[in-house]
Amino acid sequence: MKQIQLGNSALEASEIVLGCMRIDNMSVKELTTYVDHAIEEGITLFDHADIYGKGKCEELFGQMLQERKGMRESIQIQSKCGIRKGFYDFSKSHILNSVDGILQRLQTDYLDLLILHRPDTLMEPEEVAEAFDLLQASGKVRNFGVSNFNSMQIELLKKYVKQPLLVNQLQFGIMHAEMVSSGIQANTLFDGSVDRDGHLLEYSRLNDMTIQAWSPFQYGFFEGIFIDNELFPELNQVLARIAEEKGVSKSAIAVAWVLRHPAKMQTIVGTTNLNRLKEICKASNVQLTREEWYEIYRAAGNRLP
Repeated sequence: MKQIQLGNSALEASEIVLGCMRIDNMSVKELTTYVDHAIEEGITLFDHADIYGKGKCEELFGQMLQERKGMRESIQIQSKCGIRKGFYDFSKSHILNSVDGILQRLQTDYLDLLILHRPDTLMEPEEVAEAFDLLQASGKVRNFGVSNFNSMQIELLKKYVKQPLLVNQLQFGIMHAEMVSSGIQANTLFDGSVDRDGHLLEYSRLNDMTIQAWSPFQYGFFEGIFIDNELFPELNQVLARIAEEKGVSKSAIAVAWVLRHPAKMQTIVGTTNLNRLKEICKASNVQLTREEWYEIYRAAGNRLP
């Protein structure tokens, strides 16, 4: 598994991240075995959020850490906060209380990364800055990032916080490729030329932020998975052919498509199927050619001017 530098920091992590949103139905024993195998595959970074499983995902992971003394120092853990029932909350008190709850559930003293989950339009960046300063000074959080922010929201936050924002979690994949389409189709009247995010792809590269691509197998907004979906016959035919040539699965090719971009993204995968995870991890050693990358892009229904 390749390791990449997050932002311009000294923190390095696996380019494939294990998302822990769906682990709440696993037993501690099953999770321990699963995480052990993930680490064997080279995964070092594990993604959480305080809302996953209403906190149960973090609780299980914390119990697992107690079963594996010494594991904590060999992995990185990130978690997210800010989503509450019916609203978003980046107030100083909520951020601080959320981190205390996260650490308690995970049974750890610190987070490698704290990520603000979704933009809170009522955010007072001065409060966020105060919370970040307290969390860093106390050693509870070592690094910070955001999720689903556009470029100007990031700029606003950066005006006040002292800490670098290392990552931005964004939905990106073969069937959710607007970030690249807006550039590829620039200066046209094609629908794909619409910039919805403030040139986030280029902004992230210019500002040394690592994009963490979530839901790489989804199409639409959680409408389903495109792999082996009869709605996308051309895409699956192309994926199958390239997968056979590379000796990997279609899922691995879908992840390799994300990792091929020179922005040096990470991909968050949330499968709890161990065999599928092992297949996906092979993506780290697959190098798609420029021709293959664009063929997959076109097969997904994207057009070139």
